[in-house]
Amino acid sequence: MMIDITRTSPITNETICMEIEITQDQYDAWKSGVLIQDAMPDLSADDREYIMTGMTPEDWDKLNSD
Repeated sequence: MMIDITRTSPITNETICMEIEITQDQYDAWKSGVLIQDAMPDLSADDREYIMTGMTPEDWDKLNSD
């Protein structure tokens, strides 16, 4: 199942919507306090970071290059 998740990057202030392959139950578990790596163990670290903070790999590159 794909869920649309919209976040605003704290680096660029750009709002991005990404389709992420998780279930609504996984998302709800994380929102209820389950650690994201436990709620969504099959996601990449980049996808988990985006869900938690809105930061993309490009944001991290920009942050580290400044």
